[in-house]
Amino acid sequence: MITETSPRDRIVRAAAALLAEGGREAVSTRAVSRAAGVQAPTIYRQFGDMRGLLDAAASYGFAAYLHAQAAGDLAGDPVDDLRRGWDLHVGFGVANPAFHALMYGDPRPGATPTATRVAADILRQLVHRVAEAGRLRTGVDEATEMLHATGCGVTLTLIRTPPPQRDPALSTRTREAVLAALVTDSAAARATSRTDRPIRHAVALRAALDTLATDLTVAERTLLAEWLDRITRTPRTPH
Repeated sequence: MITETSPRDRIVRAAAALLAEGGREAVSTRAVSRAAGVQAPTIYRQFGDMRGLLDAAASYGFAAYLHAQAAGDLAGDPVDDLRRGWDLHVGFGVANPAFHALMYGDPRPGATPTATRVAADILRQLVHRVAEAGRLRTGVDEATEMLHATGCGVTLTLIRTPPPQRDPALSTRTREAVLAALVTDSAAARATSRTDRPIRHAVALRAALDTLATDLTVAERTLLAEWLDRITRTPRTPH
């Protein structure tokens, strides 16, 4: 059965295919028009300019990759799910360097590609689940920023390294080093790690605060959130 697609869909898919095959330089108005079977003005009516089309193509490619890699529901262990999220991010970038470059390598003030926002939301949700489980050693925002920065760095390093010279364990080693600083990864560690236990409890309470049904006023809830944020940001010294 043949399903008709809209001009917008055809344009996005054509641009994504050209981007994957030939990089950003391959996505020209003429090439997209020919591949999608539309006139050039249609592209600009739909996307405004070429950057708008490139952002849409990057979002389409990222969504398609996530769909292809999806393996059902979350595993249940929030730290393992966070590991898988890291692996998906790095895997996407290495397999699709042109898409990754559009998402992270060409920032524009005040403009964030949809795919970048989606990726950031996914990461923050994964970190939030770790916090709710009482296994995060620092605040959600700080942990999310650290994971994002290191994940992007690893991905760019791998992209820039010729495939025969890539270290296949670089991503895993970096991931585990960062997680060791951010989370408690086993029942034994959670039971024996006394120095950061109060911090983890504060992080867990802060993560759940917005969903708790309490008699706190708005002002009291805001003040509690501020206190919890200050606790989770307090520098800790080893004992």
